Amino acid sequence: MRIDYESLDVTKETRQLAQECIGNLREIWDNVDSLIFRNQVKVLDAFVDCNISSTHLWPSTGYGYQDTGREGLESLFANIFGAEAALVRLAWTSGTHVLKTVLFGLLRPGDDLLSITGVPYETLRPVIGISDSQEVEPGSLRDFGINYKESPCLIHYEMGSIDEQTLEREIEKNISEKTSAIFIQRSRGYSHRKTISIESIEKVAGIVNQRWPWIPILVDNCYCEFTDVVEPTSVGVAVAAGSLIKNPGGGLAPTGGYVVGKSKYIDRVAEALYAPGLGKDAGSNPYGYKDVYQGVFLAPKVVGESLKGASFASAFFQSLGFQTDPGPFEKREDIVQEIILETPDNLKCFAQTIQAFSPIDSFATPEPWEMPGYSCPVIMAAGTFVQGSSIELSSDGPFRPPYSVYLQGGLTKEHVIYACMKVKDRLEQKTY
Repeated sequence: MRIDYESLDVTKETRQLAQECIGNLREIWDNVDSLIFRNQVKVLDAFVDCNISSTHLWPSTGYGYQDTGREGLESLFANIFGAEAALVRLAWTSGTHVLKTVLFGLLRPGDDLLSITGVPYETLRPVIGISDSQEVEPGSLRDFGINYKESPCLIHYEMGSIDEQTLEREIEKNISEKTSAIFIQRSRGYSHRKTISIESIEKVAGIVNQRWPWIPILVDNCYCEFTDVVEPTSVGVAVAAGSLIKNPGGGLAPTGGYVVGKSKYIDRVAEALYAPGLGKDAGSNPYGYKDVYQGVFLAPKVVGESLKGASFASAFFQSLGFQTDPGPFEKREDIVQEIILETPDNLKCFAQTIQAFSPIDSFATPEPWEMPGYSCPVIMAAGTFVQGSSIELSSDGPFRPPYSVYLQGGLTKEHVIYACMKVKDRLEQKTY
């Protein structure tokens, strides 16, 4: 890939650095192309196996009984994710909303939920009832008498600081007779840890399914779909969940979420979403399913573009002296790139530049604000076609030291590259 030196409104030094980073990433991008191809074949095969036709794209109304489009879509997701069953609904507004439904479907008063990846993402904490306050969050799991325990043992295993035997002992130490679900958050959220790999998830699933086969493993799969050739439900996980306005929506799905896994658990989640007795049989969509079907078909390619953009951002900002994680040549398990910007001015400049070079609302100026569900002010840039879409180029970060920005998405790597170049020039020109 060559950058046109004459037409870009960035400095010559910036163009040269970008070109150098692109050259150094050739092997990494070749590996991503191989991943895209394998996942594209998998998705296409699923469309063929499920006999998807134009009638599956049509809308439905009312109760939605015998909704061909919905049923075909759920068969498709189950096939792609190597699961017994799936629930794919546009009624869900976010990944947190999906996970809340799953937790209330799987757990009952008196049960224990065990997280083995430490503290969950900020927006899930009120759902569980995790807070510094002694007050019980109304409507939370804790409010319903469901207890919560956590261990960072899988994070330590992923980082290589403990072995398999220690991992098993740590899980055993935290499991009680009341443990009714084990929670794994694959992506890092606003922490500085590594994203959990499929290999580590498979290891945990092997341990749990052998020792405690009655305890389901729930994986928060947000940001991680199609970053590997297999998904958690293909390696022994009971339930995995995510948002359609992240990876699997391919930038086209307008809203919604999915849950895949064992049929008995999917049925319980469906009853939590609708009502006991209704389950998966209800739920209409008066706007049709074309964008969701086409989005998941394009998802392998779009995720690949995001992975290429993330590796470029890592290399580019590392060359400027900033710490980045993952590093540019590391294997990626999600589409999120952390860049430690060190100062509040740098974080504001980064977010405001990403917004300024977005296709939608480029004229807006992000500022830190007290966003619902977060424990500190957050600055977000998201000039996206779908509001809040994290598969489109966006960035956000908590307004606290070390002032890390979390860059994610990018429907095209070229958009990511150009936006990063503009960030460099604005940081150097102190345009904020």
